[in-house]
Amino acid sequence: MTETLDPPTTTTTGDPSEVATAWFADLEAALVARDVAAAAALFATESYWRDLVSFSWNITTVEGRAGVTTLLESTLASTDPSGFVLEEPADEADGVVTAWFLFETAVGRGRGLLRLVEEDGERRAFTFLTTLYELKGHEEPRNEHRPRGAEHGADKKRQTWLERKQEEAESLGSTTQPYVLVIGGGQGGIALGARLRQLGVPSLVIDKHPRPGDQWRNRYKSLCLHDPVWYDHLPYLKFPDNWPVFAPKDKIGDWLESYTKVMEVPYWSSTTATSATWSEETREWTVEVEREGKPLTLRPTQLVFATGMSGKANIPDVPGMDVFRGDLHHSSAHPGPDAYRGKKVVVIGSNNSAFDICGALWENDVDVTMVQRSSTHIVKSDSLMEIGLGDLYSERAVAAGVTTEKADLIFASLPYRILHTFQIPAYEAMAAKDKDFYERLERSGFQHDWGDDGSGLFMKYLRRGSGYYIDVGAADLVANGDVKLVNGQIDHLTEDAVVLADGTELPADVVVMATGYGSMNGWVADLIDQETADRLGKVWGLGSDTTKDPGPWEGEQRNMWKPTQVEQLWMHGGNLHQSRHYSLYLALQLKARFEGIDTPVFALQEVHHTG
Repeated sequence: MTETLDPPTTTTTGDPSEVATAWFADLEAALVARDVAAAAALFATESYWRDLVSFSWNITTVEGRAGVTTLLESTLASTDPSGFVLEEPADEADGVVTAWFLFETAVGRGRGLLRLVEEDGERRAFTFLTTLYELKGHEEPRNEHRPRGAEHGADKKRQTWLERKQEEAESLGSTTQPYVLVIGGGQGGIALGARLRQLGVPSLVIDKHPRPGDQWRNRYKSLCLHDPVWYDHLPYLKFPDNWPVFAPKDKIGDWLESYTKVMEVPYWSSTTATSATWSEETREWTVEVEREGKPLTLRPTQLVFATGMSGKANIPDVPGMDVFRGDLHHSSAHPGPDAYRGKKVVVIGSNNSAFDICGALWENDVDVTMVQRSSTHIVKSDSLMEIGLGDLYSERAVAAGVTTEKADLIFASLPYRILHTFQIPAYEAMAAKDKDFYERLERSGFQHDWGDDGSGLFMKYLRRGSGYYIDVGAADLVANGDVKLVNGQIDHLTEDAVVLADGTELPADVVVMATGYGSMNGWVADLIDQETADRLGKVWGLGSDTTKDPGPWEGEQRNMWKPTQVEQLWMHGGNLHQSRHYSLYLALQLKARFEGIDTPVFALQEVHHTG
């Protein structure tokens, strides 16, 4: 390996496409020569390379030339990248050249996004996104690779599509075992199941509910998506162009059920996993399940928890819960307002679920009080769509050529380390636009914040997965006093009241614990054991050292969609956007292992927090 630090030949003038093409020529020459130092010199002093599986068989971000050097020294020989070409003409704005590109590795094909800035008279990479989108020889049966369906000619052994499907269903779990078992059949499990199906990986998605989509149908009746439709498509099959911007929960439930059928996802309803153990000898999992009440043993090689980052209810242990005579439940089990008309309801919490529930209760003439225990970030839905999402996920974005797939990559190309710097101006604009609303809200006594550094909703979601509300109307009820608001911590419950630490007593017939959810590794502790959950470590968060996201800096979502410290155990989840986008990279990692492709993992995540 040569150790030259000769400067790149790229100049700072010329057509953006020519500049980008010259940069890629320098990069490829350095990579072919295995000259890591020359390749690293093409990156700016402050620079970020985010790789989604293509080089690292991981989801990882490296920073600066030292990070680039470490990544390439570990991966270059096995990756053998080549064929870097522009996918479309590059453009330039504010001195930054942005270029979409394609490339190949020894085993796959990739797509990426490059941003070049000027430093010391040269164009150098500021951000560099590389993603794997397919494996050579294992392309998905799409477009020119789509299946014929009908096989012409005469064949006495011919099977119809239905017969093949029935035979597969009858053998799965008995004479044949799934290579991948996905526990959890919500949007995450279904999206991954569809990806694995298309890639030809024997898999099975199991869920405790009777029908796909019941995870949505069984929630409180006013629930709807707070994210717009352009942000929420599933893989392969987008929502139709007359689909509502904000879909009601039951409509989403029906879509997930239809999607499961159309995409032929191997899916067992009414199936509960009761235990799982790993065998070092056989290199497989033994998972005990109950399917429609009957015990069954599955032996998958890979085990995926798609049980939802908002799935394991966090219910605080409050003194007096055993003496309270009314209805006490977590927000995830809230049935809706119908049975509570004329009653007094106290909702503990002030985030998305709390506001949704309070709003629906008020609409049904319920005397409702919200207890705010800590500050909450609120952003109005219309403002979020216009300022926060409109350039990427909207009808105007589609008209400008920004497809959902392209938007996903643009969003992914902004490294988490600096993402907040792009978010802060957007939320400052929202604060100015809705100044009157925030003044009214704070006059009501509501404790509002914009995140630890003013970066708003998305960073709160990525860092901690809580602490926010996308306002679709209920915040005005608090600001106006229609929903009563108190601030404080819960001390205890009596037979008929919630008592705060300052002695305030809130009469209650119903108490709703809108108190959020625990780390996903709690599911691992329940199904496998606590030792395995501790080896896995905390799930979610970036290590930003902000509220509820302790350091050290991780650079990526902890343990999501990538190899973990527990061999052949994977975590998959997030909102519809993340379930769609990151299911691709998880599916490709699983497919490569199924096919016996070597997958040396760069920078396997360390465990700093156990829960």
